[in-house]
Amino acid sequence: MDDKAEIIYAFIDSQNLNLSVQKDIIDKDTREVIYHGWKLDFRRFFVYLKDKHRVGEVFLFIGRVAGKERLYTFLENVGYRVIYKPTLDYTDGGEVHIKGNVDAELVLHTMIEFPNYDKAIIVAGDGDYYCLVEYLEAKNKLSHVIIPNQARYSSLLGQYRPYLVFITNLRAKLEYRK
Repeated sequence: MDDKAEIIYAFIDSQNLNLSVQKDIIDKDTREVIYHGWKLDFRRFFVYLKDKHRVGEVFLFIGRVAGKERLYTFLENVGYRVIYKPTLDYTDGGEVHIKGNVDAELVLHTMIEFPNYDKAIIVAGDGDYYCLVEYLEAKNKLSHVIIPNQARYSSLLGQYRPYLVFITNLRAKLEYRK
């Protein structure tokens, strides 16, 4: 029997993670809050991945925005392997928005690193990752899909229920406290 420990890598869509955990969700019909957002402690989340899931490498994909250098330094110092995507500013209805979608980078790096890990954890609730999750499962390389918010995630990921872990259930462990 081989006693070699599995090599597990995590690939995180930081915007999907951050916004899905933080944003309140309002019921469209009743206008009642069905989910109260909270702030994720990224240091605790890193430790959670290392301790609970025995993750060796943690890739965090994020749009690079001027003025956020302290955040990027913090994430790198915690231990994340930060992969940056250039961002674009655009105006919609007179309001300036920043676009830095990291889906392609996450999928690409998951495949670049494919020979280096035994199992992968994908951290996102976005249906755009369905094909990646499907492929990893078919190749017996899917460890988990960590969904940021159980109240709102793509139904495409529902068929992978045995692999799903919900961050919303981990609030007591992972919420940022000053």
